[in-house]
Amino acid sequence: MTHVPAPAHPSAWVLADSWTMTRRGLAHWARQPVQVLVGLAFPVMLLLMFAYFLGGGMTVPGGGDYKEFLVPGMLALTMAFGLEGTMVAVTQDLNKGVIDRFRSLPMAPSAVLVGRSALDMLQSVLSLLAMIGVGLLMGWRWHDGLGNALQAMGLLLLLRSAMLWLGIYLGMVAGKPELVQAVQILIWPVGFLSNVFASAETMPGWLGAVAEWNPMSATAAAVRELFGSPGADGGSWAAQHALSMAVAWPLLLLAVFVPLALRRYRGLGR
Repeated sequence: MTHVPAPAHPSAWVLADSWTMTRRGLAHWARQPVQVLVGLAFPVMLLLMFAYFLGGGMTVPGGGDYKEFLVPGMLALTMAFGLEGTMVAVTQDLNKGVIDRFRSLPMAPSAVLVGRSALDMLQSVLSLLAMIGVGLLMGWRWHDGLGNALQAMGLLLLLRSAMLWLGIYLGMVAGKPELVQAVQILIWPVGFLSNVFASAETMPGWLGAVAEWNPMSATAAAVRELFGSPGADGGSWAAQHALSMAVAWPLLLLAVFVPLALRRYRGLGR
């Protein structure tokens, strides 16, 4: 048997194995491009539907174009709802025995999850670019310079990173695609109970307070502020510190669910 030398440092082993897992996902993209295109098209259709079908009846507190208000919120929603695809992919690998085969190989235990994370982040970047492109075609613009716009995109990807690790963990807990559907039903109310489509100021007091403390609302409000879009202000502490909350919420979720996901993966099959 040929001996394969280990990398000089354990982190190099993790990176090499994670890249292998990422390339596996890219190969699936090449064989199933329609699935990738559908994933990119769905949030675009939602944006167009809310902008043109429902946008005429919506108002923005303090004035402003509803499209300018909607596009940053939809960017945040797209980053959060991407966890559904992550959960489905994880449960499919579990039920096909793919993860069991990976666990039997001499590879870093975290590489499967890190590779999954890297692949989903790449898809998130593509989704973000597609949504921004459509927003620009609709007439939306950022108004506070390229530097602030790049910071806004960084906050969006930070939220996505946190949500996909949540999705990885929930996918392993659910175990079956049928149970993923039940979780998906709960995701939609969380998405709509936010300031993505309407300002929390227009909601009943208690509902507006819940919406403003939603992690998705924090990111949506923060990116509106960085883009110079209307509707970034609010009366609560959470709304007034949206930038801080848009960093704190994802970091908290990452601190909780990255260790939980890695522990759950190591415990599979026991």
